[in-house]
Amino acid sequence: MGRIGDGDIHAAFVEFRAKESDKVVRAKNTSRQRAHLLECPAYLNAMKEHHPDNAILHEAVNGSPAQHTPAKTPKKRDLDTMINGFQGSTSSAPHSFPIPKPNLERDFQVSVQLNPKISVGPGIWGQRNWVSFISGHWNGRWGKGTVVPGGQDSQLIAPDLSTHVDANCLLQTHDHPPAFVAVKMDGWRVGPREVLEKLEDPTQIDEVDPKTYSFRAYIHMETGDARYLHLNTGMWIGSGVRRGTEVIYDAYRVI
Repeated sequence: MGRIGDGDIHAAFVEFRAKESDKVVRAKNTSRQRAHLLECPAYLNAMKEHHPDNAILHEAVNGSPAQHTPAKTPKKRDLDTMINGFQGSTSSAPHSFPIPKPNLERDFQVSVQLNPKISVGPGIWGQRNWVSFISGHWNGRWGKGTVVPGGQDSQLIAPDLSTHVDANCLLQTHDHPPAFVAVKMDGWRVGPREVLEKLEDPTQIDEVDPKTYSFRAYIHMETGDARYLHLNTGMWIGSGVRRGTEVIYDAYRVI
């Protein structure tokens, strides 16, 4: 139920029986309105249910008008302390606290050979391309192995040629027996239009300087193998490049 205000019950002009006659009239005197409302059970009951901070209800219950305390404006030194706290201050003030700054640690690299892209066609969000993975390899701080054939990247090309990447692949470790790790990458490849056009041209792709565009992705991994359970709760940021029919990612763990 919505909030009922003073105007919804007995409104701006309150109907009441005038003392001089039995005729219903509209009160024009605000003091008479207030006096009526202070003694009107229907109004007071409605305010208790829907508008408990009503001033007239407060006066009827407590015998005096409610006192409204203006909001206190924070002092400049309080604002400075709060700002400094968010910046990592080590102050012992109770409302000041340091927030740890995350760091990136290079954790592994994965290289994948790609099949030619398949155009799904224009959709409501842009051009959709489908790229499947032939095979690949990976190595890093926690192991090494191969990329199982059959992964894929569902690409969405925006009108300015920015490319949203939604890729899935399966890593196999060199353990005996091997472990399998499902990898999901979600990110964007963006840059000047002329650079992105070259990345779509197999004859020019190797000439593109990786520093002229940004290819970044969030990486999530999942496995049920007890030897690699720590991967399930990790967070990684990937930085990628294209080289011919190959895509290479460096994965940085957020720590």
